[in-house]
Amino acid sequence: MKYILGMAVGIFLLLIPSLNSVSQGVQWDPKLIANDDIQLEKSIVYMHIPADNKLPFGCVWGTVTDAVPGYPVVVQIYQNSKPVYFAQVDVKSDGSYEHYFRIKSVDGNNVINVFQGDYTVDIFKTVYVTTAPTIT
Repeated sequence: MKYILGMAVGIFLLLIPSLNSVSQGVQWDPKLIANDDIQLEKSIVYMHIPADNKLPFGCVWGTVTDAVPGYPVVVQIYQNSKPVYFAQVDVKSDGSYEHYFRIKSVDGNNVINVFQGDYTVDIFKTVYVTTAPTIT
């Protein structure tokens, strides 16, 4: 009986925070970059890795137009809307970037396909905001 009473009190103590109607959440600024002259640009590409793939590496590459110095490109790879691989890639002085990642692992006679099938690749680039020319 003593243990049942102890468990009941313990459960009640765990429920007390959920009875409080005041939000305890942390306030945050949804704007990721505090500078109005800079924005985050998102590109989406699709990638297919066949089951009979012979190459051990995959690559994501591209160019950032009006790249902001000091901000990396963020590569996010998803399969069936589930995160699979994330990376930050430095942008070169000419605005280009490339990132190689292992899609097949070979250990002696044991071959493991790390990536196989269809993927969605989200690429985030930090760029300067460009204004469209106005006609007067």
